[in-house]
Amino acid sequence: MRLNHFLYDQSIGIVYWRMNVTAYEHTPVLLDEVLHGLNIRPHGCYIDCTFGRGGHSRAILKKLDEQGQLFAFDKDPDAIHAIDDQLHADKRFTLFHGSYTMLREAVAKNNMLHQVDGILLDLGVSSPQLEDAERGFSFRNDGPLDMRMDNSHGMTAAEWLNTAGEKDIATVLKTYGEERFARKIAKAIVTTRFENKIITTRQLADLISKAVPIREKDKHPATRSFQAIRIFINRELDELKDVLTQTIDVLATGGRLVVISFHSLEDRIVKRFMRDESRGDNFPPDLPVTTKLLKPGLKLAGKAIYPSQQEIARNPRARSAVLRIAERIAA
Repeated sequence: MRLNHFLYDQSIGIVYWRMNVTAYEHTPVLLDEVLHGLNIRPHGCYIDCTFGRGGHSRAILKKLDEQGQLFAFDKDPDAIHAIDDQLHADKRFTLFHGSYTMLREAVAKNNMLHQVDGILLDLGVSSPQLEDAERGFSFRNDGPLDMRMDNSHGMTAAEWLNTAGEKDIATVLKTYGEERFARKIAKAIVTTRFENKIITTRQLADLISKAVPIREKDKHPATRSFQAIRIFINRELDELKDVLTQTIDVLATGGRLVVISFHSLEDRIVKRFMRDESRGDNFPPDLPVTTKLLKPGLKLAGKAIYPSQQEIARNPRARSAVLRIAERIAA
């Protein structure tokens, strides 16, 4: 079933037209490996859950014929506004403004459950988001301490850091950033904010640099903390777990799930999900049960894939990427 072509904002149902935004260069990570992993059929239906600036989406569309379809999701208003005229005019393409946790709902409304041939998740923050100081994701550029993927609503990083308890801040830094000096940093944040609210990325980065007693080679001392706060503010790991479970109801038999992760917390969730779904129901290990009775939802399609040294040289942000692929099997 062909979908009507529009740009849909889940909150207010508004149709978007392209707006002028600052142009940033974006290089899609592991592009050839993604296309191969999706095993694209020209007339198939595919979903890019993390549109970004459309690098993967454009490459997928080049593989589709007139009957092919591509959905895409992105919660970042800048990504929605940056869509170009060519994509906007492509009747095979539909872009939804909202979290990819809309996946099952959006597909069900169009009567396409169990009919999608491939789903892509390219996790983490995009290059344009990092390079735009106003978004507050990077400690390298001074700007407001925001960090929201969708900066049209919700609590900013500054609002949270200036109100959260010391123990809660330390827990977030430890859990989502694996920061060994989480308690020292949390104490420094709470102490500092009594005199001056922490409202910029530079303030926070300098504060962390002073609080951390040991330096890691080639890594800014604020790296783990910025990652942790961003993940927490955007509920990234919770949303990842949510959308992964939804893919089982969305994919057709033989459909591919392709996921690119950029840090160990994400990759651990993806790896465990694919492993558990390939094993099926959790029966006692000594119970004689056939594979059919276990009802596995996926089968693993090869091992983890990493970027080549050539790609890392061209695009240094690809260095931490890991790609995993699984295939939907008959229910």
